[in-house]
Amino acid sequence: MMDWTDRHCRYLHRLMSARALLYSEMVTAPAVIHGDRDRLLAYDMAEHPVALQLGGSDPAELVQATRAAADYGYDEINLNVGCPSDRVQSGCFGAVLMERPALVAECVAAMIAASPVEVTVKCRIGVDDQVPEEVLPAFLETVSAAGVSSFSIHARKAWLQGLSPKENRDIPPLDYALVHAMKRDFPHLHLSINGGITTLAEAQAHLAAGMDGVMIGRAAYHTPAEILLTADRDIFGDMTPPKTADRVAREMLPYIEAHLVAGGRLHQVTRHMLGLFAGRPGTRGWKRYLSENAHRDGAGPEVVERALAEVTQRAA
Repeated sequence: MMDWTDRHCRYLHRLMSARALLYSEMVTAPAVIHGDRDRLLAYDMAEHPVALQLGGSDPAELVQATRAAADYGYDEINLNVGCPSDRVQSGCFGAVLMERPALVAECVAAMIAASPVEVTVKCRIGVDDQVPEEVLPAFLETVSAAGVSSFSIHARKAWLQGLSPKENRDIPPLDYALVHAMKRDFPHLHLSINGGITTLAEAQAHLAAGMDGVMIGRAAYHTPAEILLTADRDIFGDMTPPKTADRVAREMLPYIEAHLVAGGRLHQVTRHMLGLFAGRPGTRGWKRYLSENAHRDGAGPEVVERALAEVTQRAA
């Protein structure tokens, strides 16, 4: 979710679900150590519960980044062992670490010792020519022995050679059955399933089959109302009446105003709102108006209100 789940995206999603655990975009440990920490780590307190996703393979660097994250009050620190991008591979972190479980165990043990909150791992079922039925249980056993008790498993292999990151999200076949088998084999671990899940009904089916959690990425981003507005009710049993997408759009206006006062630009927020009315009459006008006007100098909340009128007028 690099370049997707930034603080503006997470604030929008939190308005839609009070209970879902939100994850940051992946940031590398060296970037946290040497970069602008407020830009990389700061967030609105309304986002809780929120997890920071780190990338790295050097235990000492990950310890420094974990301590920095602790200062910002994240609810969870997640080590990414699933991202297949070229720049991740060249830095020897992300999915390439599926080939080095002992190093992952060393990293998480160091992070756990430095973290006041839970350290978790996101992984794949394997990479390249690895046999997932052999690799995944061995990976879980090795890394859990270092102290990790919660994993999110993307139910696809990552092909580090020959496929782009985008292709790695679609082309390798999904193997949900293997992930379900891991839950049976490791009942003491908290295992969430990820990959290709596009509806709450699918999420409920995985939970009913025994999984402890479900991670939804692209569908929650592109069709957030369909995934998040009723998640608290359908997944968590919270009977508070769900909001409407129209209400969420209006609740974003004070946040947008504050962002502009702080020197931000409107499109930095509204680019995450384009899918808010997906599937509804007027969504094309909503997206078009925001796309054409949010980047203009001086653009403010009135642009969102005008775009919202595209939806409400069609509904009427």
